[in-house]
This record gives sequence, C-alpha cells and structure tokens, in this order.
Amino acid sequence: MIARRAAWLAWSLAVLSVAIFLASILLLALVRTVRVPESWDVNTSLSLQVSVGALFLVFPLMGALIAARRPRNPVGWILLADGLLFTLSFMFDYYRIYGVVVPGSLPFPVVVAAINGFLWVPAVGLLGTFVFLLFPNGKLPTRRWRAVAWLSGVVIFLVSVSAALAPGPLQNLGGVQNPFGILQPWMTTVLWAILPLLPLCMLASVFSLVLRYRRSRGEERQQIKWIAFAAAVVGLLYLNAMIFAFVFPSGAWFQSGSPLWLDVIGYTALLSFTLVPIAVGFAVLKYRLYDIDVIINRALVYGSLTVTLALVYFGGVTLTQALLGTLTGQRELPQLAVVASTLVIAALFNPLRRRIQSFIDRRFYRSKYDARKTLEAFAARLRNETDLDDLSEDLVGVVRETIQPEYATLWLRDPDGMVTRDPESPTPHLRNEPEASR
Repeated sequence: MIARRAAWLAWSLAVLSVAIFLASILLLALVRTVRVPESWDVNTSLSLQVSVGALFLVFPLMGALIAARRPRNPVGWILLADGLLFTLSFMFDYYRIYGVVVPGSLPFPVVVAAINGFLWVPAVGLLGTFVFLLFPNGKLPTRRWRAVAWLSGVVIFLVSVSAALAPGPLQNLGGVQNPFGILQPWMTTVLWAILPLLPLCMLASVFSLVLRYRRSRGEERQQIKWIAFAAAVVGLLYLNAMIFAFVFPSGAWFQSGSPLWLDVIGYTALLSFTLVPIAVGFAVLKYRLYDIDVIINRALVYGSLTVTLALVYFGGVTLTQALLGTLTGQRELPQLAVVASTLVIAALFNPLRRRIQSFIDRRFYRSKYDARKTLEAFAARLRNETDLDDLSEDLVGVVRETIQPEYATLWLRDPDGMVTRDPESPTPHLRNEPEASR
C-alpha cells in the first residue's frame, strides 16, 4: 500500500511538472506577441526555449520513475523536487515579463519575479550536494557526513533567504524593485558572504562520492561510475563555456549582441545538466549497469579523436594560409586547401582511431587489453595446432589467464564416457557416467 501511494504521488508530481511546462509554452507565445525592451536582454526564440524546457523534463520524469520503484531512496524525490523547481522557474520567467509589459494582464507579476529570483538556489543546491551525498542507496557514506549534510541544508536556506529578501532592482525588469527587499545593507552583506560556502559544500559532496567509490565493490562501483561520468561531462562543458566567455569579450551567454556560437556553447553546457538524472536513473534502477564501461571507453576514444582531428585540421589550414600569404601575398585561403585538409582528415580517421583505442586500452583497461592480446595469440596458435593434449593445456591456460577463475577443468566427450583433462594432472581422468548425468 505504501509503495502504491508513493508511486501515485511521484507520478502526480511529474504530471504537474509537465502541466507547468505546457503553461510556460503558452506564456512564451504571449511574450512573443508584445514588445519587450531590448535592455531586458530576453531571448524569446520559441523553438530554442521550448527545446531547452522540454529536455529539463528529464528531471521530474526520471525522478518519478525512481521514486515509484525505489520509494525509500530520497534521490528520486530530490530529482522530482528539482524538476518542479526548474519548470516553475521556466514558467515564472515569462509570467513576470508578460505581466510587467502588459499591466493588469496577470496578477502579482513583480511578486512572481521576486520568487523566481531565488528558485535557482534550492534547485542547484539540492542537485549539487544531496544527490552526491546520498547516491546510490539513499544513505550517507558514514555518520561523520551528517555535519556536511546539515551544513549544506543551512547554507541553501540562508542563501535562498538572502536572494529573496535582498533590496534592489529585480533582474531584467527595467529597474523594478524587489517587493521583499527588507534586509538592511549589512545583513545582506553578511548573508551573501555565506554564498561561497555553497560551492564548498558541493565539492565536499563530490569528495564523499570519491571516498565511497574507493571503498565500493561490484554493482555499487558501477553505479558510481555512471554519475561520475555524467558529472565529468557537465564539468568539462561548463569549464569550456566559461573559458570561451572570458577569452572572447563579445558578450555573455544569451545576451543581446552575443554571437550565435557563444550561445550554442552556453546552451550545450546548460543542457548537460540533464545527463545527471539520466545517469542516476540507469544507476539506481540498475538498468544496463555494466554498459558504463563501454560508454566511458567510447567517450575517451572519440573525444580524443575529435580534439586531435580538429587540431590537425585547423593547424593545417592555418599553416597553409600562412605559407600562401608569404609566397603569393594572398590573404584568402583557396578552396583547394580546404578540400585537401578535409581529405587528410578523412585519411587519418581510421588509423588514428585505432592508435587512440590501443592507447586507451593499454592505459586504462590494461587487464582487458592483455586478455584480448592473449586470445588473439591463442587464435593464431589454434590454426596450426594439431596435438589435442597440447591444445587442451593451451586452452585451459588461456581461460585461466583471461577470465581468472578459481580453477579450470576441460571436459571432452567421447563415445565411451566423459574425459576430463586437468592441466595440473599428468594424465586425463576418465569418467563413465550415465547419459542423463552428462
């Protein structure tokens, strides 16, 4: 009965998130019908915003799936809460814009804008701290981590209060003041001084997952690999986006005047957050759990291959342009040079992929690499081997070296009975048994 109620509640919250998202689309369509001041820096691209919001529905849907099947694991409920917060923020963003631009069209738009100003704190805080602290079984690694959990909760609460009650203009509303801004300046300074504790709590939570991984074995280790892979991808994409934003001072992400390629990098980093609930779902539900090793291997190989080919391509194009500029004085790169660089990349793809795959296997998957080499060598000997005794000993030796079982015995069937060949015994053992027992 409790499991049924939990499943009903989980899917009801997921349906509520979807309903809020659909309402957000309606509000976004209304915003596109009015004139929004350019100084508000509001991106009203319907297709782009809808696609981003739709992808973030992964949080409530995956959270509902986990909470319905594992109701005692708080990770699923945290994902559900994050999904509700993200969809509410998405809806409130356009609610406040339309309500302020068209006075009287919607009730309390400034209040909604003030609430939307701090929703990001619990959303990001819950995802960055408690998901890592409680993953994968919903329990802290040890009792000593209770202090970190309590500190994370207090910091999230205080930062939310400081963001909600800080006086001053609301973001992108043309100077409209925060109606809840009742804090004194010194109180605001003290509360915002707590903000650096939030990323520190996130780092401590990630460190707890590292310690849990070092002590884990079997399925738990595979589960941690899933979320570690997702977190690594999110971190790399965000680091890449921040580097581009600082190196190229042409405008921040999603702001008016910013180049399209910078917005694409920013949206890619933002959407990478959806990898976390997907990885958590695979890990907690233990669906295709061991496929993570293949995913990590392919990500390392093709990620390295993409970076290498990009460096070769742009390096070749730059070098060709410099040589042509020196010899002929032409600044424009001929089309023939671009075609030649593309053909070089196509020719290098397979050889370079094989070399990178071999290096990754040797460096990170040494045991599997040695096993593969052993099997390849045995297959080569098998084509030329005719002696059954030598072949039996080689086969058992290969099995022991690659699979590493506790013991290995080879059984051969002949018309008179069962013949077992133990490589530790000088002679085979004959076992005459009834047909039903063979």
